[in-house]
Order: sequence, then C-alpha cells, then structure tokens
Amino acid sequence: MNSVITATVKRLSLIYRILAMLVTAILIVVLFPHTRHGEHYDYKVGAIWRGTNLVAPYDFAVMLSSDELAMEQEAERQKAILYYRVDSTARTTALERLESLKLTQAEQRTLKRQIDSIYRIGYIETGETPLEGHSVVVLGGAVGSMHRSREFISAADLEPGVLRDRVLAPSLVLDENRTALELDSRLSQIGHSSRMVMAGENIVSKGEEVTEEKAQVIRSLEAENDRRFSSNYSLGGQLLGQLLLAVIAFVALYMFLKNTRHPILKDDRKVLFVMLQILLMSALVSLVVRVNPDWVLLVPLCIVPILMRVFFDMRVALYIHLTTVIILANLVPNSFEFIFYQLVTGMMSIIAVRNLERRSQFFVLALVIFLSYSFIYSAGVLSQDTNLLSLTPEKYLMFFLNALLTLMAYPMIYLFEKVFGMTTHLTLMELSSTGHPALRELSRRAPGTFQHSVQVANITEDLLGELGGDALLAKVGALYHDIGKVRNPLYFTENQTSEFNPHDELDYMESAQIITQHVTDGLELARHYHLPAEVQDFIRTHHGTTYTGYFYAKELERHPDGNFDTSRFRYPGPQPYSRETAVVMIVDTVEAACRSLKQHTKENTDALIDRLIDSKIQTGQLNNSPLSLADIARIRKFLKDKIMSIYHVRVEYPTVKQQ
Repeated sequence: MNSVITATVKRLSLIYRILAMLVTAILIVVLFPHTRHGEHYDYKVGAIWRGTNLVAPYDFAVMLSSDELAMEQEAERQKAILYYRVDSTARTTALERLESLKLTQAEQRTLKRQIDSIYRIGYIETGETPLEGHSVVVLGGAVGSMHRSREFISAADLEPGVLRDRVLAPSLVLDENRTALELDSRLSQIGHSSRMVMAGENIVSKGEEVTEEKAQVIRSLEAENDRRFSSNYSLGGQLLGQLLLAVIAFVALYMFLKNTRHPILKDDRKVLFVMLQILLMSALVSLVVRVNPDWVLLVPLCIVPILMRVFFDMRVALYIHLTTVIILANLVPNSFEFIFYQLVTGMMSIIAVRNLERRSQFFVLALVIFLSYSFIYSAGVLSQDTNLLSLTPEKYLMFFLNALLTLMAYPMIYLFEKVFGMTTHLTLMELSSTGHPALRELSRRAPGTFQHSVQVANITEDLLGELGGDALLAKVGALYHDIGKVRNPLYFTENQTSEFNPHDELDYMESAQIITQHVTDGLELARHYHLPAEVQDFIRTHHGTTYTGYFYAKELERHPDGNFDTSRFRYPGPQPYSRETAVVMIVDTVEAACRSLKQHTKENTDALIDRLIDSKIQTGQLNNSPLSLADIARIRKFLKDKIMSIYHVRVEYPTVKQQ
C-alpha cells in the first residue's frame, strides 16, 4: 500500500512539473503579439550578407524602388494632358478693365487692337503647371479638341505691363478636376515591378555586400512572402507552431535539469520560481515589442541569469538563460542580433556574479552589462559600416538604461527569498557575521557555547573547502546550531564557570530532557530571528537521533534491564540528510569531546576521533547522508590534523625571577 502511495505521489509531482512548464509556454505564446507576415531577413544596405546564400524559393516580381517609382510618376506628370474650358466672357471682362483705366484714347485704341488679336488666338491660364511639353484639350460641349500648348498665348509670352498684369483675363481656364482624373489614370497604369526573379535564382551570396539593388530584390521577396502568408494565414496554426517551439525549449531544459540538477526538479518551489522568471521576462519583452520593437534591447534580460546564479549555480543559470533567449528569439524582430546580444551579455553577467558577496558588487555587474552591450554594438557597426560615424548615441543610452534596470535584481533577490523560502549566499554572508542579534545574545548568555559554535564553524568551513560542498551554508549552520542553549546555558558544561552543577539537583531523566530541549528551543529562536529553513535544518540534525550519552549511561546503570522510557533520553532528530548537515554533526561531536580531553596527545586525540565517528556510523546516523566511505576517511584525517593543530601541547615557559 505504501509503495502505491509513494508511486502516486511521485507521479503527481512529475505531472505538476510538466503542467508548470506547459502552462508557462502557453502563457508566453498568448502574451506575445502575433504577426501576420511571412519570413523576413536580417540585413542592412551596404553591410555584408552573413547568412547562407539566399535563393529565390519561387518566381516573384521585383518592385520598383521608391526613387524609381517617383521618377516614373514624375515622367508621367511631365507629359500629362491638360484640360481647359473656354470662357466666352474673357474678352468682355478685359475690355471693361481697359475702360476703367485712366488712359488716353490713342493708348486705349492700341490696347484694344492687341486684345482682339490675343483673344482670336486664345489666352490660356497657366497657374502652377508649366505648359511646356504638355498637350492641351479644349473642351467644348461634349467634345474636345487636341492642341499643342504653344498654339495659345500665355502670360509668359507677354511683356510685363498694364495689358498683362491688369487687363487680360484667361479665355482658356484649366479644368482641375478633369486634369487630375486624367493624371490619376496615367499614374495608376504605371507598373510597380521592374523585372521577374525566377525560382532557384541566387539573390545574394554569403559574404557579399548588400547593395541597394539587391536590397530591393530582398524587399520584394519579403513582400511576396507576406502576400503568400496572408493568403494562407491561420491564427490557430501560428499559435500551435509557436507553442511547439516553446515546448521544445522547455523539454530541453527539463532534460538538462533531470540529468544534472535533479534536486531542483524535485523541489516544486524551485520549479515554480524558474518558470515565473521566464514568464515575467517574456511579458516584459512582449510589452516593449508592442510599444516599439526597436526598444527590445532596453529590457533587462540579464536579470534572469543573475537571479539563477544567485539562487543556484553557473551551469543552471547559463542553461535557463539560454532557454529564455531561444524562446524570445522566435517572437522578436532581428532574432540573430537579439540572440548574440543576450547570450554574450548574459554569460558576462553570470561570470561577474560568480563571487557575489557584497551588495555593492551589483554596481560593478551593471557596468559589466553596459560595457558588454556597448562593445558588441560598436564591433557590429564597425564590421559592417567600417565607420565610427555610424554609431548612434541613442543606442548607448539604451544600454545604460538597461544596466540601471538590471539593478532591480537586488530587491528582487530579497523578495523571492521571502516568497519562495530559498536562501542565497548574500543572505548567508550576512548571517555569518557574529554581530547578528542571535549570536550576540548567545555570546552574552552562553559564552562557552558561542566559542564552541565559532570553532565548529571554522573547522567545518575548512573541511568542506577540501571535501567539497557548500562551505558557507555549513559555516552558518554551525554558528547557529546551538542557539537553543541560550534558554538554559548553565546546564551545559562549556558554560559552567564554578563548581556548581545544576544537574546535581535533578534526576537523570530531567537532566536529559533539559539537554535535548535545546534543539526545540533552538528552532523556536530560529523562527523568532527569521533564520532560513536551510539554517534551521542544522539545528534539527546536529544530534540526529542519538542519546544524551552521559545521562543515558547513568540511567542504564540504575536500570540494567532497560526498563525505562529510552525515548526521553533521545534527541528528536531527524538524522542528517545532506553532506553539510552530516559534516556539522561530526565536527560538533568531535570538537566538544576533544575540548574536554585532559591530555591532547596525538594518540588520545586520534583514538577519540575514530571512536566518535565509528559510533555515528554504527548507530546509523549517517545513513541518510550522501557521504561515502572515502569521504569519511578524508574527514577522519582532516579532523585529526586540525584538532591537533588547535589543541597541541604547548611548551611550558620557565618562570623568570625578577632581579
């Protein structure tokens, strides 16, 4: 029955992890804008084509460039037909204007003859349209007659003077509506393509310069891709394709974690934490892409690898960052450029955060990110344009803002620590300070225990530095493992400074209860001081499920038949389950016992260490820990050398008599 329940729980946990990744993938796809265009290409006029040879997948027409199209349209305007209406009142209007002028009779007769001559030919209105080269249609009723513009007299044909400037009125007036209709008809007949590209024809080769002509061919291919994509567009199909791409990336991430970092997958909190980081960054990128795709490099994507490195390790941080970049690259413009920027800068940020021990290092990290983006951009521009003048200050401003936004990782670390109950090395560094309130109280009320804890912490840190493991976590756990002794400090021998021993007034069972109570008291104090769960584990496990040796032995002397409640003499446990908690248990026992030795000879010390470690093995206290026999052998050797260096027999200095 138990095996069935265990198998069911394991399957439910697996289903939860799979669902978490699947839901994240679905939300990412839903969040992103869904473009309705076909394949586009990353290129720049004058730059080198860095992709593979681009070959036409099908026949398509090359569109005229904007300049070519403008030239064609201007040519049509230059030879467009102009339509005019006859104004029969123009001569009468001109004569009336002439009579209103104060001229002599001779001047009026001369001008009148000129007016009659001009109107017999026709006085044409020019307006803003030059007549040179245009054909003119004079509308008369339902029909019109075709003429050359030079057949009529225009203002340009007359000398400046009274006649041109104050008297004449056009007898042929431009019909703007009819002329505009004619021009629009001609412009609409202009072809928008210059030639055909046949399927299989090479458009541009790898390493070749993208000229304006080739760029126009590529733009034409993109337009044809868009047209064909739109004709067969299916939102459901696009969503399914994007979802499958995201799922494939998550499957690769799952396989990586399963084979190299399985403890992360076993912890549902950590799985949810990773998925949340990817989802939040995807939502931010989606928002920026909707506002302005050119601002996508403003998104502080390096926050993801920084957080992963702080909470996990470099390899996990790099792989999760790679997964995030791959997913987002399918949904942002200029994907190749995006991948290159984010991968290189992400790797640099992971390296920079490798030994993050102080909060001030975040500013150095921001500088590394800014310089990484800037160098990549500068190198990219120089490799393509070979001209520093092509660099734009706006890009560097964007990189600077990106680096500033990355500083948000600092408060986010604290937030996620509290929300997900995980502990970072930054927090452990703060807890390792003996100025922490819990340790100050321990030093004040139980100085012997405090000195013992510091000694255990130092030995443990050195030991795990050689053995391998999280030395900082073990050091912090060792510092706090005995804080429960603050409640009853005088009941522990290391804090007794006089001949009085309070246990003399108690029976053995009561004494054992007070001794074992320091584990429970320690957990209560740990919760009071908000110590992380990882640190509380050291308080729980540093005695495992062993007996209080002295009082248990004394009770056995009184009851050789064992007829008493042995559980009252046993620590509540559990047994150590990790390399770090197991090492702290061993070092704690060895340091306390060796401290009480009267003679610290090598033989006595080595024998005591061997006996204590063998006891832990024989009673099964190390069964749940990952320590191997080789590890235990190394621990023995290290402790024997270390303890002797601490408690070695010192030379007795002779007394010098004062003269």
